[in-house]
Amino acid sequence: MREIASRIDTDVLVVGGGPAGCWAAWNAAASGASVLLIDKGYVGTSGATAAGNTTTIYTRRGTAERAATVGQRVRLGQGFTEAERVERVLDRTLENLDLLAEWGYDFPTYEDGRPYRGMLRGPDYLRFMRQKLIKARVKVIDHCPVEELLVSDGAVAGAIARFRRSGEIVEIRSGAVVIATGGCAFLSGALGTNNLTGDGYLVAAEAGAVLSGMEFSAQYGISPAYSSVTKGVVYFWGTFSDEQGKVLTSPGDRQSVVARELIRGPVYAILDKASPRLQEGFRRGQPNIFVPFDRMGIDPFKERFPITLRHEGTVRGTGGLKIDERSTTTVPGLFAAGDAATRQGMSGASTGGGGPNSSWAMATGSWAGEDAASYVRSLGANWTTREVRSASQREARPSSHNAVDLDAVVTLTKQQVLPLDGGYFRSQETLSKASGILSALWNDEAWRSGDRAKVRQAEALIATSRWATESALLRKESRGLQRRTDFPDLNPHLARSIDSGGTNDIWASFQSQQQMSEVS
Repeated sequence: MREIASRIDTDVLVVGGGPAGCWAAWNAAASGASVLLIDKGYVGTSGATAAGNTTTIYTRRGTAERAATVGQRVRLGQGFTEAERVERVLDRTLENLDLLAEWGYDFPTYEDGRPYRGMLRGPDYLRFMRQKLIKARVKVIDHCPVEELLVSDGAVAGAIARFRRSGEIVEIRSGAVVIATGGCAFLSGALGTNNLTGDGYLVAAEAGAVLSGMEFSAQYGISPAYSSVTKGVVYFWGTFSDEQGKVLTSPGDRQSVVARELIRGPVYAILDKASPRLQEGFRRGQPNIFVPFDRMGIDPFKERFPITLRHEGTVRGTGGLKIDERSTTTVPGLFAAGDAATRQGMSGASTGGGGPNSSWAMATGSWAGEDAASYVRSLGANWTTREVRSASQREARPSSHNAVDLDAVVTLTKQQVLPLDGGYFRSQETLSKASGILSALWNDEAWRSGDRAKVRQAEALIATSRWATESALLRKESRGLQRRTDFPDLNPHLARSIDSGGTNDIWASFQSQQQMSEVS
């Protein structure tokens, strides 16, 4: 039995302190709720956005620019993007960016001095939001990962968390919970993703939440071989070649061309198509891209450099917790926002990249905070006295010095997801093999007697890998981020979402046509 050291009561608990979590916390507080924001890292420095700059989409409804943006999302979504949902996301993004300006956020400017609201400096943005939350009386707790959710009569009623430094356990009773824990990059080493391991997916699934689009998780970003930076915009102006210097001219998108060659041997790039003016713009607008080059003494505009592909998973892919037209999951009292929620309605079967994802985080975070506060009001004053139980079906096991090496478990999990010839290019053979290994890992109790925090992270990685694998097995076609070598063509009859869930017994199934029409 675990020993609870303290208890906190709050109307709304927000799990995850990235942009989506910050906007959720602020909007819940603005709606009159008491709010606790909790993060496994430090709110303001943890997560993908905090690691660098992020573009945003600042357009007004009815303009040619907005129409072009929505049209691009629909085209790239390959049958899954919902135009009106994109419109609503961008409406809320515009509202939030204007609000940031009203609060005094220092936006960059055009050369003529006009503010440019299509770019946010990650560290400044989140530090600014943290201070705004503190002023709004949101309670912020850092370095305290949530280990499981609490439920009462089928509704989420709080969480159990553990302070990383002291190991003390805190029980949090809440009227509603917002999952804003980001996506999962499977510890691939991509910049800012080391704490994005699918934790929110796991605790939500244990409470009965459904996920969707997890087959669209195979997003890989181009990166210098010696760097973790996966920002891909500069590679539109690049030339790729093999080890002998032969330019790669195979048909297909640049990621796929690079992936096919990387399986055979080293690949190099040079950003030789960028004009001097564009080079200056890149350095000014995305300076962190060039830090590794400067440290190595390489001019990427004039010299070849080795590249690789780093798995960005659902951080840049589109799978996640299934939500309604705003932010409500399939479980009462549980809401999801940002990368933790499926972005199929925004980005479809393809990656959203920076701007769409940043806009999605702003909008869904805001809706999650508002809807969570509204849900708590509907409960009345007696929610604090509800009988609660843990949503996890597994008892925490005491630590043992003879425990199986958890690092080995994590490494084996990553080997089922990260390699290009199994994770990027998929087939019945590779997916079935991964499914069997991941199932055996999940059912193996030997490694669960290790450090509780590490055990839960390993469980989250395995569970996320299983949902992605089972969904990919079911989708027998190639569409967007789902690349099947045995089903290389798009099947027009399969333009339906795949839902998944469960923890001990993983399941995946196509949404019915009735479910699709209800969502739209």
